Amino acid sequence: MLHSAGVSTLLSVENLQTHFVTRGGVVRAVDDVSWDVEEGETVALVGESGCGKSVSALSIMRLVAGPAGRIVGGRVHFKGRDLLQLSEEEMRRVRGREIGMVFQEPMTSLNPVLSIGRQLTEGLEIHLGMTPGAARRRAVELLGMVGIPDSERRLTQYPHQFSGGMRQRMMIAMALACKPSLILADEPTTALDVTIQAQILELMKDLSRRFGVAMLIITHNLGVVARYADRVNVMYAGRIIERATARELYARPRHPYTLGLLRSVPLLEVRNLVKHFHVGGGLFGGRAGIVRAVEGVSFEIRRGETLGLVGESGCGKTTVGRCLLQLERPTSGQVLFEGRELTTLGDEELRPIRRRVQVIFQDPYSSLNPRMTVGQILAEPLMVHGIVVDRERRAARVRELLSHVGLLPQHAHRYPHQLSGGQRQRVGIARALAVEPALIICDEPVSALDVSIQAQIINLLEDLQAGFGLTYLFVAHDLSVVRHISDRVAVMYLGRIVEITDRKSLYDVPRHPYTKALLSAVPIPDPALEAQRERVVLGGEVPSPLNPPAGCAFHPRCPIAIDRCREALPELREITTCHRAACILA
Repeated sequence: MLHSAGVSTLLSVENLQTHFVTRGGVVRAVDDVSWDVEEGETVALVGESGCGKSVSALSIMRLVAGPAGRIVGGRVHFKGRDLLQLSEEEMRRVRGREIGMVFQEPMTSLNPVLSIGRQLTEGLEIHLGMTPGAARRRAVELLGMVGIPDSERRLTQYPHQFSGGMRQRMMIAMALACKPSLILADEPTTALDVTIQAQILELMKDLSRRFGVAMLIITHNLGVVARYADRVNVMYAGRIIERATARELYARPRHPYTLGLLRSVPLLEVRNLVKHFHVGGGLFGGRAGIVRAVEGVSFEIRRGETLGLVGESGCGKTTVGRCLLQLERPTSGQVLFEGRELTTLGDEELRPIRRRVQVIFQDPYSSLNPRMTVGQILAEPLMVHGIVVDRERRAARVRELLSHVGLLPQHAHRYPHQLSGGQRQRVGIARALAVEPALIICDEPVSALDVSIQAQIINLLEDLQAGFGLTYLFVAHDLSVVRHISDRVAVMYLGRIVEITDRKSLYDVPRHPYTKALLSAVPIPDPALEAQRERVVLGGEVPSPLNPPAGCAFHPRCPIAIDRCREALPELREITTCHRAACILA
């Protein structure tokens, strides 16, 4: 097991076995499981439904439903005592007093006929021997602590008068009431919407730090784990199949099941992203206005995949990339990376995130410092992030990075102007790789290169993705380039996504007329095929984002537009499974 030096173990589960006897046979819900929780830390127990994680928590609390459910073996050491050997009376004193529990669905855990105040004060009177007056004052304090306003009045209310988020806050207050050393949180946010989830998890982590309470979080949500857990135990079919620190698990998962879990969860989620730029009148009193660069963009990227983001110049695709990196602060919307909301973070909080999210720029020459050698350029992020402190090891790491991108060790001594365009872009890729990122935003990484070099760079990016498990957002205007590297493709027009689907569907059955026009503009190096295929030639220019047209922004150039297109903005709707398009005629 993994242990931190100088920290004592609070809870140690050893070879725990919990079985359920059914007509069909014995179900080994928890099968020889071992893990521990140290004082003050947060440990996650992760797995899909039915893997045994909730039964593990119920076994610790001796709440497994009998007679079918039985703890048949193992030890649960808590503060030097084996909980499985305690009498029921002794165990009752542990529950609530020394170990608190937050259940998945608070409405089924709270007594509907008892007031909020009574449910809070009951444990205080039983476990701490408080008088009713002292217990009431403590209850008011607890409600305020978990962010429930007007605490005094709320004590007289009942669970049905609270919102879902407030009921879960109430459960956290009850778990904290007797100042326990450990809280078991069983899927504490599953029944809540996304914004409330974030509030509850932040609250739990803050209270854990403030009062030194250790937490066991049971969840299927790997985004929760990434942000809040110190260590992770992955469960499958009643067994622990992998354990690691959260950082190690996400960077280097070992078990195929863990890899599958990570790939099934979005690494990056973008929700209703908006970015407006206010332009002033200027020196000569020109007209002021708002450039609507990005308008309500939403998508997700799963771990290990490549999403292509395509559109003409000025459509907002590069601005989306800059907003993801927080180089431009969004006007509104959410950017969640590994479950963590980035738009609310300050510069210092973003520093470790920027190590995990890197960028490859369009023009490698302007993105490399002309006064630094290639070796210095690659060594700089290693020093800034404290990855490699020793000079000799840093030089070895630089040589390794050069090798990964197909350059020779002697290139480390050259300056950017002494390299070809393709070599400079390889240096840009090596610099992004230096800090071992999870996500790389490739902003037109091959548009400045000739065709043969483009192919080399695309192949290199694919090889690196396979070798290091990288995830890409590939921003481009050329659909022929995107076709070779992307798993899915999103098409942007005037700040909005107008079509998004998998690569094959987009190229075989495009649904939006703008996508059809973009595909039609891609030349085919075969005169016979070029002569046979249908051409879609767009008229006019892309409208100004300062004054976008009413209705569908594409209608002034659309060859099939009807009157309805000029009246209402089309919703990005599902046309077929996993294929969405923003066109009423699709």
